Amino acid sequence: MIYQPPMEPYLNVIYQDDDVLVLNKPSGLLSVPGRKESHKDSLQTRAQQLHPTATTVHRLDMETSGLIIMAMNKPAHVNLGQQFEQRKVHKSYVARVYGHPKDDAGSVDKPLICDWPNRPKQMVDYDHGKQALTHWQVLKKEGLTTLIELKPITGRSHQLRVHMKAIELPIVGDQLYAEGAALSHADRLQLHSQLVEFSHPTTDKKLRFEVKADFI
Repeated sequence: MIYQPPMEPYLNVIYQDDDVLVLNKPSGLLSVPGRKESHKDSLQTRAQQLHPTATTVHRLDMETSGLIIMAMNKPAHVNLGQQFEQRKVHKSYVARVYGHPKDDAGSVDKPLICDWPNRPKQMVDYDHGKQALTHWQVLKKEGLTTLIELKPITGRSHQLRVHMKAIELPIVGDQLYAEGAALSHADRLQLHSQLVEFSHPTTDKKLRFEVKADFI
């Protein structure tokens, strides 16, 4: 697959001050540069063109859109990193899944590990996987699909995508984990980081940002 990141908007800044930069990443753009020269364009690369000291605190999958927090200096990076490690950062995603869940809400508690022969894919592994927990809630039932809110408690790679597939509700447009009608239902992964809440690294004031998904 040829990497063709979207150019408009080039950089969507939601908030910035001397310590924090909050961005809305489009689907199709890497969070950080890849190894290949053709994969150098990324949210981090674009942000550093305007703010050379900005560093990435956490990532979103290339196909996932939405809110990302960056640090503007080393002390802020350390503080924000600790908030993520201590699970003090609250995040909410919205996704369109293929199918209809029986319940209106639930949790997926399934340990995950890298599926090495098929990497970068991840898989559920009860013997060797790392603990992973996701809470979900129905927002709207549609014809063949359902809009759901996802709240990851842990931050494993591809967690939301694998957890939804594990309960037979694959996220539509997911090139790695969806198949058939679920894959062809959308031309992009319909997963969006819609809300993030954390403490400012200097003032300790609560910051909360919310951006609606463009596929709703």
